[in-house]
Amino acid sequence: MRKLTFAMNVSLDGYIAAPGGDLGWSVPSDELFQWWSDRVGATDLALYGRKLWETMSSHWPTADQQPGAAPAEIEYARRWQDMPKVVFSSTISTVDWNSRLVTGDAVTEITRLKAEDGGPMDIGGATLAAAAMRAGLIDEYVLATAPVLVGSGTPFFTALDNWVNLTLVETRTFPEGVLLTRYETRH
Repeated sequence: MRKLTFAMNVSLDGYIAAPGGDLGWSVPSDELFQWWSDRVGATDLALYGRKLWETMSSHWPTADQQPGAAPAEIEYARRWQDMPKVVFSSTISTVDWNSRLVTGDAVTEITRLKAEDGGPMDIGGATLAAAAMRAGLIDEYVLATAPVLVGSGTPFFTALDNWVNLTLVETRTFPEGVLLTRYETRH
């Protein structure tokens, strides 16, 4: 069975994006960017909701070819391009860059993917992750918490019907006061 992780940058008050999708508060330090890049390199399959897919696919497919691209950006872009991806959407009709589109029930497909043999999977996108969270499919939560309060926006966590008990398995401090916490779900 594959492990499913929900990992995102998050504000101290629990948002992955400020109102209007503003991510300006979440620009990572070089060290945190390298941590995210290494995570992409170790991910066997990434699951994306439409909005996050549109954000990522608007930049990373050509980021390694941009004039002045830093070596870390080039490395991340190539890792992202090589990583297999599944995009969940009922509103787009095609995806590129080593991806396949799923238009049907996300929970059914994620359950099927988890049951397969293979390496770790990451899930991204608030709506998609919320569906997996409510279905009890997420095995690990990773929060890179920035020391900023944005007040409202897109929350990291969704409303749940039941408690989810977690075990803290890692903490790490990054420059600029970002605190990484990693929790495993207790089943």
